[in-house]
Amino acid sequence: MAEIGRWRLVGLSVFVHVLLLVPCSSGLPLVHPLRAAVDRVNERGPFIGLVMAYSSEAQAVRSSGEFVPGSDIPSLDLYGRRFHIGTIRDVDVIWVKSGQRRLNAGITVQILLDVFDIRGLVHFGIAGSANDSLSFGDVSVPKFVAFTGSWTWTKFNSVEGSSPDLSFGEYSIPSESKNWLSSVEYKTEELFPVGKEMQYVFWLEVDPEWFYVAEKLQVALQRCINETYCLPQTPKVAFGLKGSTDDIFVNNAAYRKFLFNEFGVSTIDEESAAVLMI
Repeated sequence: MAEIGRWRLVGLSVFVHVLLLVPCSSGLPLVHPLRAAVDRVNERGPFIGLVMAYSSEAQAVRSSGEFVPGSDIPSLDLYGRRFHIGTIRDVDVIWVKSGQRRLNAGITVQILLDVFDIRGLVHFGIAGSANDSLSFGDVSVPKFVAFTGSWTWTKFNSVEGSSPDLSFGEYSIPSESKNWLSSVEYKTEELFPVGKEMQYVFWLEVDPEWFYVAEKLQVALQRCINETYCLPQTPKVAFGLKGSTDDIFVNNAAYRKFLFNEFGVSTIDEESAAVLMI
């Protein structure tokens, strides 16, 4: 349990991604019972899509008082997800809870884009920190995100390849030694950009224009919730760091240190790479 004490949660890790879209046409079939309702919603568009993974993050949106549900159609249930339609400070917004990990995030974002008139996405949520300069409550707006959960698991005593690898023997106790688990080599992802050939990528870049907008925002973060609950120091917003996504919950200090040293990763989550790839 001592290891958990070294693990830090960044209170809110924000991922911003813009999507360039053709004029909206609902992805629902004409005979779908909610087609007419979706068409009425899209008449108000375009919308900013707001996506989060956890129930606690969705509750933060509800309890903030910033989101005002639409008076006509406040929400629609589609394919197991509830899409909330309304405004935040007079900006038209549709927010949805995706559920955890890449598959849920990817499916939810694809539904959101296929069905509604969306001009851009903001993905936010809790993330783990691999960077000791980040602490509880800090907000990270990364410039790049990688999926670090795609591996080639090598044979024992195999020759080291060209890709970055994690050798399990280097983490043996009390000293480095060979290990039957050998090592894993990190793989690139297949990205299918619109109008271009498929690309092999490791780092996924946040849209530069939206990242620039985020950098210009003046955000004052609170140190205390009330007189009883306060952070040790006032949280900060960090721009331009690197994030990573895995389909695993990383609660291991040695591995987070490896990710930071090998890739310069500062935050670790389970969804952001999927949002950027859609």
